Amino acid sequence: MLWYAVHSKPKQEHRALENLQQQGFEAWLPMLTVEKLRRGRLTEVVEPMFSRYLFIRLDTEHSNWAPIRSTLGVSRLVSFGNRPAPMADELIQALRGLPERAPERLLKVGQEVVFIDGPLKGLQGIYQQTDGEARAMVLVELMSKQHSITADVRHLHPVTI
Repeated sequence: MLWYAVHSKPKQEHRALENLQQQGFEAWLPMLTVEKLRRGRLTEVVEPMFSRYLFIRLDTEHSNWAPIRSTLGVSRLVSFGNRPAPMADELIQALRGLPERAPERLLKVGQEVVFIDGPLKGLQGIYQQTDGEARAMVLVELMSKQHSITADVRHLHPVTI
């Protein structure tokens, strides 16, 4: 039996997983906890590790592959040409063996951020720490001096290089 990647419809990974399992297939959806900004508050959200992808284990000799394509939530099996592409069993084992990690933070200590709204819009600073549920402390340079200020997390965005 080999593992294959299933491409789901947008935001329907759980639906595809549930429907595949109800049909008797061995399917797996790796999940990850991340920090997101929701309604102005930092919250921890559990979401798929690979957006729109889950894995299914199939017997290439005896499995009926036809129902997979019409399963609710499934877009298609990942294929090369017209043949579904098997995944290395070692990769699936490695993913399953990953230890539970602390949530991935939206903003990390020491990360450069830019104010995207408010009176400091456009100003860059260094994220220092969370200050309550919806606020953060940021080190900014104003009038040739560094100041630690408290800002609304909604007004900050990581600087991308």
